Amino acid sequence: MKRIALIVLFSMVSTTIYAQFDANNALYLTGEVNLGNYIGVDLNINYVYKDTYTFKIGYTDNIRDAKSKPKDFNSGLIGVLLFGVGDPDDQFENFQLCVGKLYKLNPRGTIRANMSIGLGYTIIETPENWQRIDNGAGFVGNYLWDYRKHNTISLIINPKIEFPFTRYFGLTLSPMVQINKDTSYFGIGIGTMIGLLRSRIE
Repeated sequence: MKRIALIVLFSMVSTTIYAQFDANNALYLTGEVNLGNYIGVDLNINYVYKDTYTFKIGYTDNIRDAKSKPKDFNSGLIGVLLFGVGDPDDQFENFQLCVGKLYKLNPRGTIRANMSIGLGYTIIETPENWQRIDNGAGFVGNYLWDYRKHNTISLIINPKIEFPFTRYFGLTLSPMVQINKDTSYFGIGIGTMIGLLRSRIE
């Protein structure tokens, strides 16, 4: 009997705690494809308190064709067969923390603006020290290069439009700017959101 009483008590406490969390909190994942002056992906863990205050921890990884690439660069037959995989790219990687505020754009809360701003730890890799080589019959590329890697801090501005059609699944439209002293990313992301997206209280 004691075990049954303990189980019932534990179940009641757990249900109460979950209901309280469920009423005031949202916790979900977002994943987006980025398109802009770079292309890449944006992955985030999002927390919303009382359908108002937001916190996000995330990661973005973006690339673009190397700006420093020589005009006569040729990836060779192997590069063509691999669809350019292995060609030199400018890489822009970010680990970010953002805070913000949520604004409902319709009464049900199925369209909302998540206005967030924050800071990112940014890793930038760019090819340099280009060395022209004889590529023989053209099977391989005609240049060798080294990558220069350095770190900096970026300002993240991310006014995201969210469409939580249900409490557990939705879509996102995510303009983003990442600014630092060396370079910047600006573009828009399109993706999905999965998890506990909004509270029961509407």
